Amino acid sequence: MDPLGIYLKREGIWHRFIDKKETIHTKDASEATGIELHRISKNLVCRTSDGEYVLLVIPGDRRVDLGVAAEILRTDALHLLQFNEAESVTGYPPGGTPSIGHKQKMRVILDRCLLEYETFYCGGGSRDRLLELKTEDVLRLTSAIVGDICSAI
Repeated sequence: MDPLGIYLKREGIWHRFIDKKETIHTKDASEATGIELHRISKNLVCRTSDGEYVLLVIPGDRRVDLGVAAEILRTDALHLLQFNEAESVTGYPPGGTPSIGHKQKMRVILDRCLLEYETFYCGGGSRDRLLELKTEDVLRLTSAIVGDICSAI
């Protein structure tokens, strides 16, 4: 069993994996699976001006507002990490990054509009699957801050 599967089992988390063709971007994952884009999260790894890593979880049909996220975290600025650096922090490739179970513990901000759903989808640990999780489990496991950190594209 892969590390993500082991983590989910150990924590007793309800989940469902959805196999798909290999994709990186949420739009492509939506097209490959038929799952609505707003139900698939982007999991964006950032670094604060103090060097702290932070995960921003937003719907796939939205654009993150790094300034608002920085205000919520009370930091001067947030910068998105390059793909290779994000993978070294999370332990997962971009396009496969789940909303939970990362290599390094990070603060998490979950966009408020994801609270509309009992479940949502995120990277499944690899680029060829998605993971469906209960929103309440993501909040509990990450101690996420809920905020309005995105806008429509």
